[in-house]
Amino acid sequence: MANTGLEVRFTLPLNEILLKHKVDAERKAREAFVLELLRQGDISAGRAARLLNISRWDLSDMMYEAGISPFDDSLTTEALDTEVKSALKDFDESES
Repeated sequence: MANTGLEVRFTLPLNEILLKHKVDAERKAREAFVLELLRQGDISAGRAARLLNISRWDLSDMMYEAGISPFDDSLTTEALDTEVKSALKDFDESES
């Protein structure tokens, strides 16, 4: 898959008072964009953390605040059960 970039630009008229908040507003817009990509499943949590230049722990807090589940909600109960059984089997084999 080719590595592509996406740049989102828009222009808003701002007076001098609002300009001092520009950096914070840009950071929040970037966070919102990356979190929405994560919510939609377009990027992984690891990639989101790298794009935001934060730790996975900090991303976890942001995901909680944004109502983004750290779990794959598309898994069926049966698929999750299979994954758990497989993990337990691997764990038991590693203890032997």
